[in-house]
Amino acid sequence: MMRLLQSSWLVSLTGCLVYLATTAVVLSSAKFESPAPDVETVFSANDDPSWKFRNPEFEQWVEDLRSEKTALAARKLELNEWETRLQAEQQELSTVTQRVAQLQADFEKDIVRLKDQQIKNLKRQAKTMADMAPESAASVLDQMSDDDAARILSIMKDDQVALLLETMSKMGRAQTRRAATITERMRHLLPTSTSAAPAAAP
Repeated sequence: MMRLLQSSWLVSLTGCLVYLATTAVVLSSAKFESPAPDVETVFSANDDPSWKFRNPEFEQWVEDLRSEKTALAARKLELNEWETRLQAEQQELSTVTQRVAQLQADFEKDIVRLKDQQIKNLKRQAKTMADMAPESAASVLDQMSDDDAARILSIMKDDQVALLLETMSKMGRAQTRRAATITERMRHLLPTSTSAAPAAAP
């Protein structure tokens, strides 16, 4: 009998029966018992869930960020307005600069054209005076200013100028001094006036 009680299969069978009996008792009692309330999981009516939690410092930080964002947006708008204004002023300045450059170019062209026209007129007058008798040409020079007379004589040939100045010297002491003055003015004329001298030959 002792050998039978000490056998392994009997011990295993006894353990299984005890386990089944305990499980049955526990399950049958759990059907009729209500679960005891968990003290740690009980919430009062005044408790709020986590998503309703309010932190004043966090809300102030969010409000500061919103204010800063609004200020940055206003600043960006102001900078955009300044950029637009500067672009418009730059465009206007560029237009004015181009206009000034065009006016300057036109002015320089007009000056060149005027100088060319003056040279043509001087050549024409010089040729006319070269075709005149020396006395008549001296009388015409007497009606001109010293500068105009010097310009005309600077275009004429040297022998023609010498003849006219000699004729002026014979017209009296005043005309002699004026001939010297005209000769002095001729020395200070620009080379462009004297470079056209061969064209005045009759």
